[in-house]
Amino acid sequence: MKPGTKLKSAVCDTEVMVIKAGAGRIECGGHPMDVDKSEAGEPDGAFSDGTLMGKRYVDGGGAFELLCVKAGKGSLSVDGSALQIKDAKPLPSSD
Repeated sequence: MKPGTKLKSAVCDTEVMVIKAGAGRIECGGHPMDVDKSEAGEPDGAFSDGTLMGKRYVDGGGAFELLCVKAGKGSLSVDGSALQIKDAKPLPSSD
């Protein structure tokens, strides 16, 4: 998967753009994401926290970074491990 690729959730309205990707399967709502929306259904209960438009989602190791371009009901994960919202970098003090 290369940076700039747009992925759509199979179970909700979530759409993301890949910023950085390592080895693994990107999922939303517990189901694999793809370039085209192919399946229909509901998000898995363990992965139904939702996504927020404009937020970046990262994994613990820093191998994956996704930008949410359309919010939805499913939450993002890689191979079953949930992604977290990336914290904003603090601005330097202007003493």
